[in-house]
Amino acid sequence: MEQNLSAELLEGVLQKFGFSDYPQSDINGLRAIYKAWCQKVPFDNVRKLIHVSENNPAVLPGDNATDFFQAWLTHGTGGTCWSGNGALHDLLQSLGFNVSRGVATMLVTPDLPPNHGTVLVECDGATFVVDASILHRDPLPINGNDEAQGFPHNIKLSNRDGRHYIWWQPLHLLAGIECRIDKTSATLEEFQQRHELTRAWSPFNYQLTVRLIGADSVVGVGAGHWVEIDSLGEATQTNISAEQRRKLMVDRLGMSEEIVDKLPADRPTPPPPWSKTAQKAAQNSGS
Repeated sequence: MEQNLSAELLEGVLQKFGFSDYPQSDINGLRAIYKAWCQKVPFDNVRKLIHVSENNPAVLPGDNATDFFQAWLTHGTGGTCWSGNGALHDLLQSLGFNVSRGVATMLVTPDLPPNHGTVLVECDGATFVVDASILHRDPLPINGNDEAQGFPHNIKLSNRDGRHYIWWQPLHLLAGIECRIDKTSATLEEFQQRHELTRAWSPFNYQLTVRLIGADSVVGVGAGHWVEIDSLGEATQTNISAEQRRKLMVDRLGMSEEIVDKLPADRPTPPPPWSKTAQKAAQNSGS
């Protein structure tokens, strides 16, 4: 069943975005609301790290848009792909946009199964990608065979073999990866099921990752560093202590001290259970 935001929650979100009125459900409105999202709502695994470190059996944080936005309004947190893009979908739907959930694959290695949720919007006769994890600031059109450029300007959407690919730089993988869009219509239930599957293993269950668009750069935390990427895609990494990380998350990324103080320390990320490395280790431990 589809979920729309309550009027009270929707108004709270728009007010924090800086809107005095509802945006129009056209391309200008889409650009405005997505830019505000990218500058205000981080892609992060803060609440998920806390949740899995406590072995909390409850539904994963942000699994529905109401929980996602209530936490954002209170603590400044966002979410990982299934929760963040699920919330972005419901926000846009509540504002009258013709929106759908998409399923994609972050091609960290070739031939991975789909592992990423995204959002697509039909607007003014075209279809656009707006992604709450990549945070490319500008809606990316996927009609035709033309390339499209996001922010930073080295983010590019290209079309080949009948599929759409977005090249970008996660803050923990600065060499860059491609995101391949595999499916342009998924249900809320599919998003929630795929979200739940990440409880057992996900690269975001072990180490802090935060991404947000600043005035003229991408800023955040990745692989234990403070990272900034300028408008051309040039990245700088700075080693930070636990106290420096805490201060940056509160002062630069706008999160509450209450939620930041609950964060566990980073842990080494084990290989995924289905990988040859993990299977070999399991065989050795059982021999």
